[in-house]
Amino acid sequence: MASDLNVVALTGRLTRPAEIRYSQNGGTPVVRFSIAVNRNRRNPDGSFGEEANYFDCVYFTRSADSLGQYLDKGRQVAVQGELRQNRWEQDGQTRSKVEINVRDLTLLSSSQNSGRSQQTAQGNYASYQPRTQQAPKPQQVPDRLGPEAFQDDDIPF
Repeated sequence: MASDLNVVALTGRLTRPAEIRYSQNGGTPVVRFSIAVNRNRRNPDGSFGEEANYFDCVYFTRSADSLGQYLDKGRQVAVQGELRQNRWEQDGQTRSKVEINVRDLTLLSSSQNSGRSQQTAQGNYASYQPRTQQAPKPQQVPDRLGPEAFQDDDIPF
């Protein structure tokens, strides 16, 4: 029997600064934000245009205080998580809202669009440097390699 699957992965830009709140029952930090994800679509006249889709995200994380300073409007992020549907009753009507419950968040660029660095929510940094040098040219390799082609330092054992 097949099991159900609920996985979502999106890359988009924050539509507003993130809100950090704390849960009532334990003070767990909760980060709420919304991202816009653009997609190309064909217009009725045959031309192509972009269409924005907006998604509300909720991230339960202990690092919310330090993470909140990086989640500004316009910041590009990648999120992975699952869809959750919240239901409630308001003024006698049943209402619902689908949100992304984020499990992993990666900061992709600054709100100024620099694209120079990448930081994950856990605080790991990986620098991105555009490649300005050309790849090294391959070295000439003899057609046949025998034991005489190696020195003692080249053998790994």
